[in-house]
Amino acid sequence: MTYSAAQYFGARNLLVNCAEAQTGERILIAHEPPGLGYYDNRVVDCVASAAEGLGMQAICMDVGFDSQARALPAAVKLAIEGADVVVFFARLGDQLRFSEMPEGKRIVVSYALCPDMLGSGFGTAHHDAFLQLKNSVNAVISQANSIHVTCPRGTDFRGQPQLRLESSGDTSIRRFPMSVPTPVPAHSFSGRVAMPGFLTGTGSQYYSPYTVELPGQVFAIFEQGRLTQFEGDATSVGIANRHYDHVARELGIERDFVHSWHAGIHPGCGFPGQAHDSYERWSGSGFGNPRLLHFHTCGSYAPGEICWNVIDPTIRADGIALWEKGRLRMDNLPDADALLTTFPCAAKAFAQPDDRIGLSA
Repeated sequence: MTYSAAQYFGARNLLVNCAEAQTGERILIAHEPPGLGYYDNRVVDCVASAAEGLGMQAICMDVGFDSQARALPAAVKLAIEGADVVVFFARLGDQLRFSEMPEGKRIVVSYALCPDMLGSGFGTAHHDAFLQLKNSVNAVISQANSIHVTCPRGTDFRGQPQLRLESSGDTSIRRFPMSVPTPVPAHSFSGRVAMPGFLTGTGSQYYSPYTVELPGQVFAIFEQGRLTQFEGDATSVGIANRHYDHVARELGIERDFVHSWHAGIHPGCGFPGQAHDSYERWSGSGFGNPRLLHFHTCGSYAPGEICWNVIDPTIRADGIALWEKGRLRMDNLPDADALLTTFPCAAKAFAQPDDRIGLSA
């Protein structure tokens, strides 16, 4: 197949800048079976071709999809042990992103689902720019005395962040592209969160139904990291409560635990299509856009099993806007000018943000 220069550039960004792959290394590209509809398998071929062009050895492996995966299958683990770098174009990597992976391997989960996303500002903006941006956002949030979050639909919650910045506070893999800061623990936050018309899963475990739609306005009320009730349209409140009852009972987890939250930091993260066409695909890739903030709930662990999604958040740290109506306020972050000067590709992404999130405001 033939790919554009931008798509190859995105593949090189993934391999060299994110995975730190070197000439001569073995690159295991773990992918799902063609036809499942989550990843466009042309992206596998694009990255494999780019790896070979960079003097690396690319090995493509179909790792399947198991909705109940809890650990790496033996054959996959053996293949990982024989590789230097592993790139997941498979939900398996996302399912196990908070789990232990074999040591000494550089393991990447790609949230660029197709060649077009790889070749967009999402895939081509330098990976290091967003690593630095993540660290900058983390530092501001961790040092703040108070955080206040609102949105046009009526979200309003606040608290004192108690952000863990050691490695245990994040996942065990590398994300590509890097599109969210470290999750903020919710145990010190209280308020209400406006649901966007549905509740959906987090990509951790799969259950049925994975998504329920809420025909009327619903607010989740939580206190110190515990869901206390849903308020709003009576029919929708009933749907929400039954869904939480079902998921908690089926998986044997804490129903009302609200674990953590974070908002997107990558303005190039556009979602093609509409969320309702595939909520599973949407929740697994669209979260990196600054127009979205999501909570990890239902289960006393990250990422929980049901996410709440806030559209166009305003996030204030000690009164200073870090996000404003879905825009990351780079002018209020330390060293942002230097970052955008060093990485013109990131500056371009912020100057021309991709506002497609698959949802209406």
